Amino acid sequence: MKFGQVEDPSKIDFTIPKDHPKTAEVLKKNKKGLENISIGCAKWNKTDLKGFYPKGTKDELTYYATQFNSIELNATFYGMPTPEQVRIWKEKTPANFKFFPKITNTVSHFRRLLNITDAVTQFATAVLEFDEKLGMVFLQLHDNFKPKDFERLEKFVKDWVKEIPLAIELRNAEWFSDEEIFNKTCTLFEENKITNIIVDTAGRRDMLHMRLTTASAFIRYVGANAESDYSRLDDWLERLAKWKEEGLQNLYFFVHQNIEKASPLLSSYFIEKFNKEFEVEIHIPEMP
Repeated sequence: MKFGQVEDPSKIDFTIPKDHPKTAEVLKKNKKGLENISIGCAKWNKTDLKGFYPKGTKDELTYYATQFNSIELNATFYGMPTPEQVRIWKEKTPANFKFFPKITNTVSHFRRLLNITDAVTQFATAVLEFDEKLGMVFLQLHDNFKPKDFERLEKFVKDWVKEIPLAIELRNAEWFSDEEIFNKTCTLFEENKITNIIVDTAGRRDMLHMRLTTASAFIRYVGANAESDYSRLDDWLERLAKWKEEGLQNLYFFVHQNIEKASPLLSSYFIEKFNKEFEVEIHIPEMP
């Protein structure tokens, strides 16, 4: 994953910013407490997650699902899923497993949210086949999709299929640098129950915005293949504990790496410490 990659991670200030003032207001509306915790990787491909699968593993997803309770499903970004394919994925995983599919790039990158009714319908029809194993769908906008196209984003949000929970990742710096634009966008998300994705990666500290728009935290954590990757996860545990006290309802935390083979190692570290901090018993992935 080259996005947000830097030549020398030691020169980056990895401090997590203070919470946006609105975040506590959003969280306090939830009276149910922390209900759902999903922690996983972005892929299950053996080529990327080298050293994770035992020798002789016949089906990567089947094994992956014995070690993690969720997957950030990037495969659906590169090709439109079919209902048949979704049912195959679903049947390979245990009852408590959750999928978080990324909306196909036809919608976000090629058509840039214009004339997308057919593509969105096709995508939604397919992912609904996950049934109870569908965690949340997410839209990742192109790096050059800017606030000048706000009306496209607004229409997409208002037209979205309401029975499918949605998160959105904004990537262009202009969304974050203009406070008025950022607040307007977050208000749109909040009013339509859209989760505002947080990205923690070395080269894009502007995307680490700390502004929740629902009681769900969807965090895409990108390690830099450096020792600081672990202390950064410790900082996240501290912040998540704070959000839990304030009313966090759902946590979706997905670990990436610039070189993906370390993702299971980081995930194991994070889950072990998370279990102790939150007094839960999420399975800790095993490394051969």
